[in-house]
Amino acid sequence: MDLEKHDFQLEELVERIRNNDNRLVALQVPEGLKIQALEMIDAIEGESGARVILAADPCYGACDLVHDKMKMMGVELVAHMGHSQMNIDSGMPTHFIPVTYDGDPELAGCMPILERHREIAQSKMDSNTSESEVSEEEGKEMFLDAVGRSSTLEGIKLGLVGSIQHLHLLEDYKNRLEMAGFEVVIPVGGERLTFPGQVLGCNYSGDEPTIGHYLFLGSGDFHPIGLVLHTGKPLAMLDPYTGDSSEMSFERIERILRQRFGLIMAVGEAGSFGILIGEKPGQMRRSLAIRMKKLLEKHGKRGYLLALDHVSPDLIDFYPVDAFVNTACPRIAIDDSTRYAKPLITPYELEVALGEKKWESGYQFDEIP
Repeated sequence: MDLEKHDFQLEELVERIRNNDNRLVALQVPEGLKIQALEMIDAIEGESGARVILAADPCYGACDLVHDKMKMMGVELVAHMGHSQMNIDSGMPTHFIPVTYDGDPELAGCMPILERHREIAQSKMDSNTSESEVSEEEGKEMFLDAVGRSSTLEGIKLGLVGSIQHLHLLEDYKNRLEMAGFEVVIPVGGERLTFPGQVLGCNYSGDEPTIGHYLFLGSGDFHPIGLVLHTGKPLAMLDPYTGDSSEMSFERIERILRQRFGLIMAVGEAGSFGILIGEKPGQMRRSLAIRMKKLLEKHGKRGYLLALDHVSPDLIDFYPVDAFVNTACPRIAIDDSTRYAKPLITPYELEVALGEKKWESGYQFDEIP
């Protein structure tokens, strides 16, 4: 990653600080950019005259705001870098700082992958059939099928999405892909998503039946894993940092689904559950947690509500329960479950384990709307 190609866009922040005569400002920066945080502090203090406190705890998204703590320190404005505003009330003045990356990766390496994925989407659309009764064993097989879980397809358009720092590239790449013969759509998601084509680790609501496969502009596999789990559709990846082209393999997604399948089966006989409630503003789903507790009671099981700002094995493994249901960040259960001594499942997985939802509906990603 070439940090020099990032544009941190501090000018609007400095202007806001000056206009409001803010004297104490908090800066919240994602993990990958903290190496440049002190340089940013020098720039902000030098140009605005304000004092800056770096919120140095880990920051994983715009759901992870530090406003209550900063208020107690007398902070007047929180500057949150590298994420977009969500549909949550931060409780105090907040300035979201855009960060873009000046990358221009070649599409050539992606083209064979995209053409193959378009054929898969066409084949799936051609084989659309009306719903029919299936046995429980058939339903379990459908649950484990990484490419068969999406609803009936109505088209084979290419959905073009990206992580926040690359969204400014989407229109240009849409034009390039259309010139190459693809029908391309930049999907628009729900209220939690600020920009067209944006995806979050907890929200992929822009998916629609006319999209048959995806291209993701970004790095790493965090967003691609979530997108394929949510949609069941093929996904190619183009990394603006390295120029590499790749795909999210169905085998990897099916391994994750088999792991989820095993956890669902493992909690079938569990009698007591810890129900995790996230204290972070954008992860707090108290109503969902209470609904899970009532559901457990309906089935003669015990549920205990546990509120945490940070979820980790050392903070919950010692509780004398048989399993945990996570209503905090959805990715904790998906990405970190092997770190825990006891089964850690999502609300949907609990509903399947209790027989409230059927296997044949396919895996349902735990999404925060």
